[in-house]
Amino acid sequence: MGRVYYLFSNGKIRRKDNTIYIETDGGDKRAIPIEDVEVIHIFGEVELNTKLLNFLSQQGKVLHIYNYYGFYSGSFIPRDKNVSGDLLVKQVEHYLDPERRLYLAYSFVEGALFHMIWNLREYNGTYEFQEKIKNELERANKSKNINELMGCEGRARDVYYQAFNIILKEEFHMDKREKRPPSNPVNALISFANSLIYSTVLSELYHTQLNPTISYLHEPRERRFSLSLDLAEIFKPLLGDTLIFKLVNNGIIKLEDFDEDLNYCYLKDSGKKKFVKAFDEKLNTTIKHKKLNRSVSYRTLIRLECYKLIKHLLEDEIYKPLKAWW
Repeated sequence: MGRVYYLFSNGKIRRKDNTIYIETDGGDKRAIPIEDVEVIHIFGEVELNTKLLNFLSQQGKVLHIYNYYGFYSGSFIPRDKNVSGDLLVKQVEHYLDPERRLYLAYSFVEGALFHMIWNLREYNGTYEFQEKIKNELERANKSKNINELMGCEGRARDVYYQAFNIILKEEFHMDKREKRPPSNPVNALISFANSLIYSTVLSELYHTQLNPTISYLHEPRERRFSLSLDLAEIFKPLLGDTLIFKLVNNGIIKLEDFDEDLNYCYLKDSGKKKFVKAFDEKLNTTIKHKKLNRSVSYRTLIRLECYKLIKHLLEDEIYKPLKAWW
């Protein structure tokens, strides 16, 4: 598996032979052999051409683009190379069947709420919040439709975010979760982390036969890869929130890493770079897999989650969401 590249500087990306050349406006130049590339994340204003895109498509490389504020804008995803008509039919069948769809939707919520509780266990003073989330998980298990399930998930997440004020430094207080625009540093961090996790899950989905537009918890819609949203629910507390706690409480990300105005708050490039560095290190961190009996990275755990879903859709093995055991 090749490296993941995060580009923050403005400049140009070009292809020559089997190499990608990056030239920043500051004059820095870098050559990257295509075999060393898996995914490219672009945060700066970068010029590229169809020659490069055709090359990336031929090589099966994914490119994600973010806007000035760090929000995910879109992706260049090569045409499907792992097409499976049988699996596509199964995906649609599970979506159209209310009972089978609800099972999968609940599984994603179960994984998300489990990791919320798992995170809170590390901190004193969060017992009440844990119990409230457990209650919502019990209600979710009894939900009769997707709307009820989403309601349970939403209430649990509200409770979970309230606990951030106990976990994080006092100057990183958050009144409530606000997405666009984020109103304070914590909201800005959550939004940035969620963008990275969404695009990372999408990259892993691309390497499977799953169709990323057919989902179960989130309603499939035009112009979004909603299955990525489904699977990202499991990993947002596990990857994003744990990093937020670590970077803030260890003083790695500070208030000066944010750009604040009356109505918004966004990470500056300094903050984005710090978070991306920690995020990439986290994705490459390995743990001993209890079933495979070998070490796997967090990035591999995302790919494995996709494979588990495929087995469920093909009725080989019932899907159970990832639950951290380490």
